[in-house]
Parts: sequence; structure tokens; C-alpha cells
Amino acid sequence: MQMLQIDVIRKLCKDETIFLTDHLKKRMRQRQIKFEDIKNTIKTGQIIEQYPDDYPFPSCLINGNNLHIVLSIGNDQLYIITAYRPSNEKWEANGSKRKGGNQ
Repeated sequence: MQMLQIDVIRKLCKDETIFLTDHLKKRMRQRQIKFEDIKNTIKTGQIIEQYPDDYPFPSCLINGNNLHIVLSIGNDQLYIITAYRPSNEKWEANGSKRKGGNQ
């Protein structure tokens, strides 16, 4: 089971190594999330969930600055899968823990 490490993610957090999925681009427009917000969240946030069985690469959820980023690493690139603001219905106030303890 491969777990992603925040220090490795941050090293790949450069314009030339970040890949934005089509899904992410659509969600960024819908949710008014800027690319700089995503990079800042990666640089300052923390991994709060790991998804080691995701395909084609293990992924994780990063929380920071009232923003959640789901990303994976593959082929020396950071694949940003989606980004959203955590809702109060599903997440504790700081967005770092799901309500009800469900993952």
C-alpha cells in the first residue's frame, strides 16, 4: 500500500509538473477556484485522507485554506483531480475531519 508524502507532493508543486484534469478545470470554473489557491493549499495544507487503492495512481486529500484538493502522483507529475470547499454538513468546522467519522 503506497501512501503519498506531503514533502514529495510539495516538491512537485510547480507549474511545469502540475497536470490539471479536465474534471478539475470544469470544477474550478463552477466553484470559482483559482490555480494559485490550489498551489497555496498544497504548499500549506495537510494530507487528511489517503486513497492508496485509487487507479491509476494512489491519491490523497489535502485540506488547507478552506479548500480540499484531491491529487495523485504519477510519472513525476502531480495530477490534480478535483478541488472543492468543504461543506459544513459533511465536515467539521476546520474541514480536516468528516462528520460522523466516515471516510
